[in-house]
Amino acid sequence: MTVQTRAFDYEIDGKTYEAVLASPDGAARPGVLVCHTWAGRSAFEVDKAKALAALGCTGIAIDLYGKGVLGSSAEESQALMTPFVEDREMLRARLLAIIDIIKQQPEVDAANIAAIGFCFGGLCVLNIARTGADIKGVVSIHGLLGKPGNATGAKIKTKVLVLHGWDDPMVPPDDVVAFTKEMTEAGIDWQLHAYGGTMHAFTNPEANDPGVGTVYNADADRRSWVAMANFLEEIFA
Repeated sequence: MTVQTRAFDYEIDGKTYEAVLASPDGAARPGVLVCHTWAGRSAFEVDKAKALAALGCTGIAIDLYGKGVLGSSAEESQALMTPFVEDREMLRARLLAIIDIIKQQPEVDAANIAAIGFCFGGLCVLNIARTGADIKGVVSIHGLLGKPGNATGAKIKTKVLVLHGWDDPMVPPDDVVAFTKEMTEAGIDWQLHAYGGTMHAFTNPEANDPGVGTVYNADADRRSWVAMANFLEEIFA
């Protein structure tokens, strides 16, 4: 299969952002947003969009920070992410605006939208779900699970899949239990797959810092992608 890619700019509140879209054939296919890590939209997310196109979807690596804005260190990435973590209403508005823009792309079937996210991106897709967005499904991959304040009272309308490294120091077991209780009380279709002996950032081959808790795990990477692909096939059926 030949995957077609194109970058396109979009504007929100007077600021320019850049996404990269990957399509299997240019036809309208189910659209899957790829929400980036704390560093910003990089080649990692673009590669995931291309891999989604190989599955028959239109993958879109979105941009939350602004065109060309990337963190080059942990300190810079933290500074870029923090405003969104602290202001979930701003994050909600930004993500919903991007979803509306994605639906307008000719390669996207606007009736079939999902979102996946890695690390900070996992937090983003769960934020989409918790604030009542009307899309088919979200997948958090080694994402942060804590419930935001602006989710109170919102009815979750989408299916949820969480792919989690059990030894992730950024998401301890108590957070996982709280999340499962929240999803159960919401009465939705949810799944959580936990991978033993697996830390944070397990899908990133460049992650190799056990002191911080970010370590690539090839088995968890492979297994989580299969789980995600099965989930997308189900929700888009």
